Amino acid sequence: MLLGLTTALVATVCFGFGSVFQAGGAREAPHADRVRVGLLAALLRSWRFLLGTGLDIAGFALSVVALRTLPLFLVQAVTNASLAVTALAAARLLGARLHRADLLGIAAVVVGLTLLALGSGHAGRDHAPAAFHWALLATTGLMLLLTFLLARRSGNAAAVGLGLLAGVGFGVTSLAVRVLDVAGPLDVFTDPAAYGLALGGLGGYLAYALALQRGTVTAVTAAGTVSETFGPALVGVVALGDTARPGYAWCALTGFVVAVGGTFVLSRFGEVDSELGLPPAPVPPAPAPSGPDPGRVARASRPCKGDLPDKSDGEVRTERQVP
Repeated sequence: MLLGLTTALVATVCFGFGSVFQAGGAREAPHADRVRVGLLAALLRSWRFLLGTGLDIAGFALSVVALRTLPLFLVQAVTNASLAVTALAAARLLGARLHRADLLGIAAVVVGLTLLALGSGHAGRDHAPAAFHWALLATTGLMLLLTFLLARRSGNAAAVGLGLLAGVGFGVTSLAVRVLDVAGPLDVFTDPAAYGLALGGLGGYLAYALALQRGTVTAVTAAGTVSETFGPALVGVVALGDTARPGYAWCALTGFVVAVGGTFVLSRFGEVDSELGLPPAPVPPAPAPSGPDPGRVARASRPCKGDLPDKSDGEVRTERQVP
């Protein structure tokens, strides 16, 4: 259990930094009103999005160990507490200001994860019937279909919906890692869960990028936290046999709720892309004054009565005397 908890915590650090860079990269890309190849190409040209994706890949590789050795409700709560890491890093490295609510959120995450670790028991089964594997692939297909449909809409409601779908994709990925048949190399290619894992991860990133272009990171992150945390945790308990320590179910449940609540409070710390050196939004130029400026001397193209010669720049001009 110690190895799994350690890898989960390190993965959380990777996810915390990765989400910030991904947010900046997604907003650098041109706005997309539907799923297009151009959007993916623009994201691949953004070093911020690529750096964030690299950190996410590293975090996912570390979380695989945790997902195979710890209960899903523990792993999901730990990894989704990455916003606490983001908040502390933003305050230390970017000069972001921590408010009282932020400090309470960080404290809630720490207390919640501590209670959750104390109350967690052993992981349940790491295998499931074939129907479960096919259900993961079907869920991924439905998530991708809904993503394509919501990509045609704009506004914060569409952003929240896409955030929920991104959480579903990432949740399917976690479940697929847990039940994936790794008995042999060929077994992976014949396992529907393997395709659910790949499509769920890619679809989740696509839905997340589209959501960031339509709403705030706070709303998107909060929505994704709901589906990514509660869904796999419930499936792990009901279908895979994840349990708490005997007599400590209250401790695990309380820790789970408190940790996720702290994550909600800290959702605003996704909004730090401007502090990473991204160019500010362009400010439109001020309109030219419609009338003459009384504080300046008006030039005349042709001299008229009352003009005096002006030789300040070496050329003979006239300047009209303004009364």
